[in-house]
Parts: sequence; structure tokens; C-alpha cells
Amino acid sequence: MKIAHIALWTHNLETQARFWVDFFDAEINEKYSSQTNLGFESYFVKIADDIAVELMTKPGLSECLPDNSTRGWAHLAISVGGQDEVDALARKAEALGILVSQPRTTGDGYYEAVIKDPDGNLIEIVE
Repeated sequence: MKIAHIALWTHNLETQARFWVDFFDAEINEKYSSQTNLGFESYFVKIADDIAVELMTKPGLSECLPDNSTRGWAHLAISVGGQDEVDALARKAEALGILVSQPRTTGDGYYEAVIKDPDGNLIEIVE
């Protein structure tokens, strides 16, 4: 088995789409607008060969708590291949003002940096 894709609700679909394309060099499909679920729109972004994220929006979404402590997934972790790649993306994130945590080795042995997307969702960049 493998995960087919991860879905993420967002208030600003275009901003999120641009973030994923620009930061991760992702490919994006044409925007989908549902004819049966009025107001629902989405993009699929694909990173490398095996990571797919569905970005979704619709009117009336509730707000997430600022500390990302709601129920559900706490973060998404993306493996980028090695420590040099983690460091490079951390520098890129720092320049963009989205770096949450500098690269470090965690207690469970991951070498990671943490960034936030335009909605404040946490993304771990791991080796």
C-alpha cells in the first residue's frame, strides 16, 4: 500500500498553490471547480514522482487555531533526500520568512527543519 495523496483545506487556494509550486518546484493541474458542490475548488500538486497534495477550498471554512493544535493531522513530513537538501530548503524558507525551526536532529533521530505554509500549516522537511 501507499498513500495516494494528502488533502489540505485552505482559505486562499491561489496563494497555497503558488507556495507549493514555487517552494517545492511542484507541478500543478488545472483548477477543478465542482458543478455539484458549489464553491468547491481544488488543485492537485505533485512533487517529484510520488508526493501528491490536493489543495481544496470552499466558502464557510472554519479557522484553525494559531498554534495548530486542532484535532487531526499536526503536520506533513516530506523527505527530501539528505541533510544538504534539508539545509538548502531551510535557508530558502528562512529567506522567505516561513522557517519555524532550524535544521536539527530530533530525539527520535530525524534530521529536520520545520516550515509553515501560507495558512500556517506545519511542514517538516526531513532527510
